[in-house]
Amino acid sequence: MNNKKGLLFILGTALISGISIFINKFGVKGIDAYLFTGIKNLIVALLLCSLILLVRDYRKLRELTRKDLVRLFLIGLTGGSIPFLLFFKGLQMTSASQGAFIHKTMFVWVSILALIFLKEKLNKGIIIGAVLLLAGNLLLLKLNNFVFSTGDLLILGATLLWSTETIISKHTLKTLDSRIVAFGRMFFGSLLIIIFLTITNRISLIKALTTTHIAWILITSVFLFGYVFTWYSGLKQIKASVATSILLLGSVITTMLNLSFANITITLSQIIGVTLLIIGVASVVGFTTIIKKIQSSFSIAKAK
Repeated sequence: MNNKKGLLFILGTALISGISIFINKFGVKGIDAYLFTGIKNLIVALLLCSLILLVRDYRKLRELTRKDLVRLFLIGLTGGSIPFLLFFKGLQMTSASQGAFIHKTMFVWVSILALIFLKEKLNKGIIIGAVLLLAGNLLLLKLNNFVFSTGDLLILGATLLWSTETIISKHTLKTLDSRIVAFGRMFFGSLLIIIFLTITNRISLIKALTTTHIAWILITSVFLFGYVFTWYSGLKQIKASVATSILLLGSVITTMLNLSFANITITLSQIIGVTLLIIGVASVVGFTTIIKKIQSSFSIAKAK
């Protein structure tokens, strides 16, 4: 039951992610990307804190040990701050499609780290799914030639940090509530980004924000809140490798939105890419179950 609930949460995360990436393209225009991220993270941290107080989980905050705080700080460091700075800087130095593809390899790194540190088994479904998901992303993003640059290296660094954060979070979720972990990530992440903005004199850019900018920040913050809430709720209940694989469905949603609103024609290779992504996720999530059902069907047929 928990696995089913966890899958539903992560499917919700993928849906929110797909829509959010599409909307963020409009929201970030005319705003410093670092400032945009820092303010959003802070708003979401406040929303999560309000939720914790609303459901009277504030005692869980008071009961946090020094070890818990260290783990939450590490989650904020490796998930809510440094990787964002690396990712946005990398995007300025490479193409959006190459950056997106490197980011989408996160499920591979998470699967490897989960095997080593969480003892999650890599079954046939995950291995086959990994190949299909990588191929699907290559086709969907229309990457014909891939030349690795400094910008790509920064994005790879960000992806590896996010992968590490996923493993730390999965381990932390064994003993802490998902809302507490989400709050820790956004609180410490926003705090570290604000320190960065202050050191680099970007904090003064707040004065230049218009009503439109603020409106976009609030809209995208709501999506970010939904993302972290569903993500940590789902990650608590299912394997890290499976969770990050399902997130790739967000690419399909973003592509569909681009096709609908940006008047872009989808190519045959992209259609094949979308198909491979869907089959790949299905392979990761349900390969073992499907095989067992087929074997069961054969056994019943033979018995008859």
